Amino acid sequence: EKVAVGGAVVHQHRHGERADKARCRRDRVIQPRVVRAVLHREREAGRIGVVRVRHQQVGKTDDPDVIDAAAADEATATTFGTTFVSGCWAALLTFGLAVPILALRTDQNMSNQLILVPRWNYVVVAVLAVFALSFIRLFKGEGRWLAGLLYTVTSLAAVFVVGDDRFGLTTAGVVTAESPIALFFFKTLAGAIIVPALAFVFDKFASVLTVPPPDLSTVGDYVSTKTIARGGAVLLATYPFIALALVGQAGSIKWIDNFGIQILIYIMLGWGLNIVVGLAGLLDLGYVAFYAVGAYSYALLATEVIPNTFPLLGPWAFWICMPLAGLLAAFWGILLGFPVLRLRGDYLAIVTLAFGEIIRLVLINWVDVTKGYAGISTIPRPSFFGLPFNASDSGFAATVGLEFTPLHRTIFLFYVILALAFLTNWVTVRLRRLPVGRAWEALREDEIACRSLGINTTNTKLTAFAIGAGFGGIAGSFFAARQGFISPESFTFMESAVILAIVVLGGMGSQIGVAIAAIAMVGGTEILRELDFLKRLFGQDFDPTQYRMLLFGLAMVVLMIWKPRGLISTREPSIILKESKAISGTLVKEGHG
Repeated sequence: EKVAVGGAVVHQHRHGERADKARCRRDRVIQPRVVRAVLHREREAGRIGVVRVRHQQVGKTDDPDVIDAAAADEATATTFGTTFVSGCWAALLTFGLAVPILALRTDQNMSNQLILVPRWNYVVVAVLAVFALSFIRLFKGEGRWLAGLLYTVTSLAAVFVVGDDRFGLTTAGVVTAESPIALFFFKTLAGAIIVPALAFVFDKFASVLTVPPPDLSTVGDYVSTKTIARGGAVLLATYPFIALALVGQAGSIKWIDNFGIQILIYIMLGWGLNIVVGLAGLLDLGYVAFYAVGAYSYALLATEVIPNTFPLLGPWAFWICMPLAGLLAAFWGILLGFPVLRLRGDYLAIVTLAFGEIIRLVLINWVDVTKGYAGISTIPRPSFFGLPFNASDSGFAATVGLEFTPLHRTIFLFYVILALAFLTNWVTVRLRRLPVGRAWEALREDEIACRSLGINTTNTKLTAFAIGAGFGGIAGSFFAARQGFISPESFTFMESAVILAIVVLGGMGSQIGVAIAAIAMVGGTEILRELDFLKRLFGQDFDPTQYRMLLFGLAMVVLMIWKPRGLISTREPSIILKESKAISGTLVKEGHG
């Protein structure tokens, strides 16, 4: 089957690979939008396959399928009516999902009775937001991105105005706040009129707002991965001082501790798990167990062993116990590795999940050692190489000649975890270039081929588990020293799921991708705590952090559709023969363990 377009004959095959893997022999330039129009029409007709484009001399043809540029635009354009119908179906589906989750909230009245508090404005916002976003497909054409951006901002603002009771919609004379169901339908009807009207207006005036998209094809010539990494390192090194300059001494503690230190802990955990999952291809769902082993090892050594055995080493407890906690966690990683040597894929994941739960149950029930649910408190805080961060004459501030402030300890902890994270990254990058690192990647690609090449898969798996667990244990020891208190509630399966999600979303095997995913997931949680303006919209009882897992789930679904191999899917080669070239993620297996 063929279609002639402006002198180009497009041969459409019924069988083959996807249509986007087109092979074109270019004898002359053909307009890309015309080819896309033909492909769009062929896809609509159900004829999807490998497309070969052969250019001929421009001239008339008797083929009835010849189309011109105007017909191409008409073929590619999504009609307003089709978009409206699909948006209605999406809004209806959102309504069915939002009613049991958002519409009603259980509460307790003054008589100690369970009551249902209606929250239909939440449902209004959710339904209308999905309905508004479904019209974005109208602005897919070239140069229409500005109109689409303006429409998105305007429509979402209109949705929030409709959902807010303060803008007079409840006193429109038709419905009142005492009839929440009627108010819901009134607001939904108002939004169903406003949103399509905005989409229609911006669609008609899109030609006026046509702006060619920025050319990003040459960005890689000036900005490389190493440049991004170096820029991020400089930003992290100056982050505490930037926070001090922007929000002052009182407000900077929150930004350095809750954002900086917390994010760096998860970056270090993500890089540690990336050795096991990303490089070796061993799916580990119980990584939080090593995190817990490191934290409890540090707590027990710092509170029981050193004070009772070597009391003079008390100020140095942090520097002594942290590497010991990492070694103990690595030892437990080897113990986990031995029973699972013959397991792969889902079976390996189930065993590691069970291992994480076993460690948590041991921490709960071994009350004589771990104190059970009560946890371990009064854990010694880190010192500046023997100088405590307190207001005494022998403290850090008095010794250096500074005025005492709790900010000193916070900034010191930030640079400690920053150094530990950089150490984790440096060791991982160096190990990947060594024979053991190449053995990990060979194991991830094909274990049978790895065995046939004479690689000892037993040692390869054990080293991956041990090194990854060691870094997790060091991160756990830092967590215990920073908090001063630990309990089993800090080491649930949800922590393992978050760390694994960071590795998968960032791109398994990519150090920079894991760091970006950790900033987005952990930093996003903390940002939700700062969105106080949402309380003015949804009420003072609204807590955005309660919906963080819902937002993370939606973000994961969108990202897995958009970038199924993570944010950074390419990998740097471990061996360079002539020149370094990035390896596409589509050419690399993710491994089955």
